[in-house]
Amino acid sequence: TGKSKQTYFMNLDPAVSEVPYKCNIDIRDTVNYREVMKQYRLGPNGAILTSLNLFATKFHQVIGILEDRCKAATTPAAEGDNETAASSTTTKAKAPLKYIFVDTPGQIEVFTWSASGQLIAEAFSSTFPTCMLFVGDTKRCMNPQTFMSTMMYSTSIMYKSQLPLLLALNKCDVAPSDTILRWMKSSDELTYALSETKQGFDSTLTESLALFVSEFYNVLECVSVSAATGMGMDDLEVSLENCKQEFIKEFLPLLEARKEHLQGKDKKGQDRMIANLTNDGMKEDMKRVMDGAKLPKKDAAEEDEN
Repeated sequence: TGKSKQTYFMNLDPAVSEVPYKCNIDIRDTVNYREVMKQYRLGPNGAILTSLNLFATKFHQVIGILEDRCKAATTPAAEGDNETAASSTTTKAKAPLKYIFVDTPGQIEVFTWSASGQLIAEAFSSTFPTCMLFVGDTKRCMNPQTFMSTMMYSTSIMYKSQLPLLLALNKCDVAPSDTILRWMKSSDELTYALSETKQGFDSTLTESLALFVSEFYNVLECVSVSAATGMGMDDLEVSLENCKQEFIKEFLPLLEARKEHLQGKDKKGQDRMIANLTNDGMKEDMKRVMDGAKLPKKDAAEEDEN
């Protein structure tokens, strides 16, 4: 955008050979994708999913690192700290983070429809304002059938994650996105485009889907960008801010209500289990525990510091 923005990049694709950005956190530093294939006798997709599952078991540590990074940018140095005061003349304070970008595996189902993907998305949304950024190919979406596939992917990701979604139409320097935007807003425009193509089963299916699904994707936040030239990056930043506000106003109350519901459900389940144990006749040692007998204390496990 031509403006200095403090960003944090995370790569969650264990099979990628290289990434075009500087990673702050990289799954490849923790999980060896090829060793997972070999050890568990898996194919490429299975190994990616398993690697993501293994990484997700420690994702609370990742969230902790991000929280510490945000605190470091906002917490001032204590007064009278001679060591800090001496180093402050040579060390520049960390700027506050503007964005945290998480690059997920290219196979959509590996992240969107997996337990580890849901866990990671929920970990972020319970800690930071979060949105899903789905990148579409503008030139390919000029085909009505490919356009409809992209819309189906977008809406399914949004409703599965229950988070705001921003659709970024990439490669707008190669092909303009005006036609795609018209199709998103009007199913009649898409129907007319289909009428000019060779009719077949796929055209009929696309036209039927447009009639029923258009009300879901015509409200999506959408922006045209070019990763090659940087075109549309200012608009992308504005759209990200819109998604942030949407998250705070619409999605956050839903997430908090769902959290309270699950906590209440767990409490009822615990009460029911205790009642069943009491009615079924417990053993003497269980009775002592329920009557307030103290159990031996266990040493608390210390968390790894990163």
